[in-house]
Amino acid sequence: MPAPLPVLPIPSAAQLAWQRREVIMFFHFGMNTFTDSEWGTGAEHPSLFAPSALNATQWMDAAEAAGASLAILVAKHHDGFCLWPSAYTAHSVRASPWHGGASDLVREFTDAAHARGIDPGLYLSPWDRHDELYGREVEYNEYYLAQLHELLTGYGKVSEIWFDGAKGKNATNMTYHFQEWFQTVRQLQGAINIFSEAGPDVRWVGDEKGFAGSTCWSTVNRSSITIGAEGIEKYINTGDPRGTDWVPPECDVSIRTGWFWHRNETAKPLSQLLRIYYNSVGRNCVLLLNAPPNTTGLVEDADIARLREFRAAVTRIFGTDLAKGSTAKASSERGAGFEAHKVLDGSDDTYWAPTAEDGRRNGYWIELRRPAASARPFNVVRIQEHVALGQRVERHEVFVDGVAVASGTTVGHKRLHRLARPVAGRTVKVWLAARRGVPLVSAVGLHLDPYATDVM
Repeated sequence: MPAPLPVLPIPSAAQLAWQRREVIMFFHFGMNTFTDSEWGTGAEHPSLFAPSALNATQWMDAAEAAGASLAILVAKHHDGFCLWPSAYTAHSVRASPWHGGASDLVREFTDAAHARGIDPGLYLSPWDRHDELYGREVEYNEYYLAQLHELLTGYGKVSEIWFDGAKGKNATNMTYHFQEWFQTVRQLQGAINIFSEAGPDVRWVGDEKGFAGSTCWSTVNRSSITIGAEGIEKYINTGDPRGTDWVPPECDVSIRTGWFWHRNETAKPLSQLLRIYYNSVGRNCVLLLNAPPNTTGLVEDADIARLREFRAAVTRIFGTDLAKGSTAKASSERGAGFEAHKVLDGSDDTYWAPTAEDGRRNGYWIELRRPAASARPFNVVRIQEHVALGQRVERHEVFVDGVAVASGTTVGHKRLHRLARPVAGRTVKVWLAARRGVPLVSAVGLHLDPYATDVM
């Protein structure tokens, strides 16, 4: 039996691989680290940049502690100071006292990432408060493209490039040539994912809390989004079921209050990080978690310990699937290779598919029956769509022994429901409504979260 037709749009191979990462890392480090600020002025002297013990390999320890397979470095923030010796500005590490101006932090970062088997990404701020070309449209866009070219040709494979739309209200007026930038990026790194508020590959989620919308479509109409414009947050937070472009959201949030290191800040507690996880990864997003190195050039030991605690908690919750050993039945089955039991095989690449005729009136459903001898309590229900063929589910409801325990709208790559209290029912039924095409469900899992103290 062949697979059902996709429901367009669908993700590229690079987008699909990115979605399956689920948790990735951000490192904000630069002039702001040494001036105790979040947005620099651009007037800072390069002599301020003087980390005494910088070790990019230790940063990869932090990424590994969080279970991240991708780490993104802020190569230039809004103050314009470049962490590599760019040929196009004197405002860089070359003019700093760090290693006598002879070092290249982008080189150290990408080398450390590659050595650890972690894919590197880079952030290059469009807003530049230092360079005198900023505000001169042609000249600055040429300057920015030249720096993109340096970053994307000099450091091996780069898996994600970040274009931040942030700009101060009183900033110099500047028109960015995003389309020229995007096409240049694609020419230089064909498998890269490009992030901006409007993609084209990954979009901003619309807030910096790490929370996606309770409804979260991977699809949007890119033509409806102006990068840097006000009032787009709600649209990009929820996505658009009628969207013609596959641009899934990334939830960016810092482990601390600020993006850059500040002496008086500490890491968020585990309970808050888990809440962020449920509201990002558990709502069809990738979580981009920032860990800012301090003025010595190291991530705080306490922050790495918190990242390790976070990863251990996620592993403890989701490392055991209490649906294992269950039998599955469904409202219908498309045929061989698409049976109900495919939701229990642990593979993202197999899935249950109902018949096209099923569900037209009362929706679709799949039911797990758990063995009586091993029906342990659970308080998390995991549902996953096979999004390689498009996102389809628009409403769903979960029943345990006939009692409704959770409901929601979209599912996407992963939807997590944390229940009010553990339940030990034997039958778990998931009802689904999908008008865009029959739902393709790759997984239904049951888990026990021993850290749960509140309801989502």
